Amino acid sequence: MRMVDIIARKRDGKELTTEEIKFFIEGYTKGTIPDYQASALAMAIYFQDMNDRERADLTMAMVNSGETIDLSAIEGIKVDKHSTGGVGDTTTLVLAPLVAALDVPVAKMSGRGLGHTGGTIDKLEAIEGFHVEITKDQFIELVNRDKVAVIGQSGNLTPADKKLYALRDVTGTVNSIPLIASSIMSKKIAAGADAIVLDVKTGAGAFMKTNEDAEALARAMVKIGNNVGRNTMAIISDMSQPLGFAIGNALEVKEAIDTLKGEGPEDLTELVLTLGSQMVVLAKKASTLEEAREMLVEVMKNGKALEKFKVFLKNQGGDASVVDSPEKLPQAKYIIEVPAKESGYVSNIVADEIGVAAMILGAGRATKEDEIDLAVGLMLRKKVGDKVEKGESLVTIYSNREDVASVMDKIYANISISSESVNPVLIHKIITE
Repeated sequence: MRMVDIIARKRDGKELTTEEIKFFIEGYTKGTIPDYQASALAMAIYFQDMNDRERADLTMAMVNSGETIDLSAIEGIKVDKHSTGGVGDTTTLVLAPLVAALDVPVAKMSGRGLGHTGGTIDKLEAIEGFHVEITKDQFIELVNRDKVAVIGQSGNLTPADKKLYALRDVTGTVNSIPLIASSIMSKKIAAGADAIVLDVKTGAGAFMKTNEDAEALARAMVKIGNNVGRNTMAIISDMSQPLGFAIGNALEVKEAIDTLKGEGPEDLTELVLTLGSQMVVLAKKASTLEEAREMLVEVMKNGKALEKFKVFLKNQGGDASVVDSPEKLPQAKYIIEVPAKESGYVSNIVADEIGVAAMILGAGRATKEDEIDLAVGLMLRKKVGDKVEKGESLVTIYSNREDVASVMDKIYANISISSESVNPVLIHKIITE
């Protein structure tokens, strides 16, 4: 078998066999297939696409390129959730204890974040003492006993994906549905999930900017999951404005606590209940999405979800008293209001640019080496559709430096006010098959 023949077949729009896909992934992982041939195939896939069987084969070849996590010692159906990212995306912090409160095992492998704010682990580390450095045995024991634990990503999961992703980044082949879908799904499958719920974002703050592209990606991933024996569902949710009010690590933890109490922002609460309902159904704890939703609302109301969050934090060394005393979270030195320059209705908040404003404060990383300031960030005081009077606060800046002129400029440039109200849509589509 020769790599040049595989490239030519895909260039000409032909279907690759399971053996050809496996040959490519194995050779590229070992280094026997050079970057220039891998980039040629990636470009051929970009233009010629792959069918459902090829996409599933590519995913499983990447799964088998490194170690896989065996979670069979955990009782019950392990359901994992993946979000394609966004600004103020606090869903995991709420979802994990919420779903675990219904005895659904949540064995979460999470990473740190590049970009606007930290990843799930960075956010959790805003809680003093919390750590993810636990052994696999401890991880399994915690999930079996208390239904929830979070561990850092393993170094040798899907090495083929890491190599291919870096290559796509510099060869103009990132925006390819089969390559994105297999990249995401290979990591979830290698991490040991029995079932997968996907939150595919669309809009200015999302990787997929249009509803059509987001739906194509969601359907591709659902098909891959179901084709390789993992029950998979997806939703397409809006990320044209930030999710919730908080953008920044300690601020997002406080917002997650409020949401678990049933006092969180409307959009974050709705998204969590929609995703959580799918997780509960896939875990076979409810037979319909409506029934699952009622169960989730009940554990929010009766305090079981909040109690589960405390247990989760304590189990991993965190100071669980922050749940009742959020002032113990890292606090910023300066709190500065950004007043509206005119009256009207908020018509647009450009999510990714508002995220950049938070990153300028130190809430996120521009490079892997950057240190995150866990205390800083932004709190939106108005969302799209809200009425605002001139002089009223649009955003509160939490900063550890006094000069925030560049941050204010960025906020003003990316929040629009108009004379007519707008009705934003949060959930664009639910995909269950």
